[in-house]
Amino acid sequence: MPKSPLFAALLAVAFTSVASAQQPPTVRIRGTIEAVDGAMLSIKSRDGADMKVRTTDNVAVFGVAKTDLSEIKPGSYIGITALPEPDGTQKAIAVHIFPENQRGAAEGFRPWDLRANSTMTNATVAETVKGTDGQNILVKYKDGEKKVVVPPGTPVVTFVGGDKSELKPGAQIIIFGAAKKEDGTLEANRVNVGRDGITPPM
Repeated sequence: MPKSPLFAALLAVAFTSVASAQQPPTVRIRGTIEAVDGAMLSIKSRDGADMKVRTTDNVAVFGVAKTDLSEIKPGSYIGITALPEPDGTQKAIAVHIFPENQRGAAEGFRPWDLRANSTMTNATVAETVKGTDGQNILVKYKDGEKKVVVPPGTPVVTFVGGDKSELKPGAQIIIFGAAKKEDGTLEANRVNVGRDGITPPM
């Protein structure tokens, strides 16, 4: 017996609803921890909003520590926060070096929200050459490549292992993807904390 068009339409809606329910929307949070109550972090975001984020039982905490531009070598897996230049290159405003066990994380090129028109490129360094305006880096990712200029003085950081004790009032943090639950609460399974008083620059 053939199924009616109405039945088919309802089935399609049902499948769409299930698919959309599987991936809760995420929120990127930059700010300062103001208070900690068990697993709940009270955060003052960079735009002044008061936010509450619950950390998962197995939350991963990473320190964001200063490092040197010389640590970026061919084969390094890095993230570049940048602004597009008229000639098509990307002018870095911050660079972070991933540890080897995070190679491939969020690989690719996308818009970013650090500043207006900023971008993020997570990719592998193909070559790095000293230039007149700074370090010229060619990075490659699965769908393409980007030429990046890293001007002198650009913040360069790396991720290092941390623990929950670093989640304390005064800590500068970035959460790349806090999950927004159906009841509107935010939950994070990873928090990145600036080390030695630095603000995560990405």
